[in-house]
Amino acid sequence: MQQQECQQCSRPISSRDTVVLDQGHLAHLDCEKPRALSAPERALLVYYCWDHVVGKCAVCASHLRVGELASDFLDNRTYMCPRCSKDLTDSVRAHLYGCTFLPRVVRRRAHAAREAARRLVQHSHQLRDAAEVLVQAADTALAKSRKGKRGMTLVHLPDTVEPRRPKGK
Repeated sequence: MQQQECQQCSRPISSRDTVVLDQGHLAHLDCEKPRALSAPERALLVYYCWDHVVGKCAVCASHLRVGELASDFLDNRTYMCPRCSKDLTDSVRAHLYGCTFLPRVVRRRAHAAREAARRLVQHSHQLRDAAEVLVQAADTALAKSRKGKRGMTLVHLPDTVEPRRPKGK
């Protein structure tokens, strides 16, 4: 299966990436950091999770709150461990989607939005695969048609044809 490419950076888009629709085509929200948190995810994180642990660093065993993570909230969209610089974005996202401090309806909507983005990426992959199969079939049919035309011999008809005369006259 050939993966959908980002409209901006031409790199493959994974179902785990954060995507946007750019002029009808999928693109990374941030091509440098394809799994970056979206603005709504960051807003939920700050609003509901500011006062408790949101990220766990497997490298240095740190447990970090939003304010302790190394990040530029406006630009980076990713969260790093301030002690060892490991990217904790996936850990933070996992916390966000499982956090019991988010109201149930908010958590459901966040899950639905994330799942819709995943389905969009997967559907895009399926459409691309189907289109590729159709292009290959069309190429094969065209090649057969050309081969058949080359193998045909031309039959020349005389320039003038005399009309047939009925028998007996």
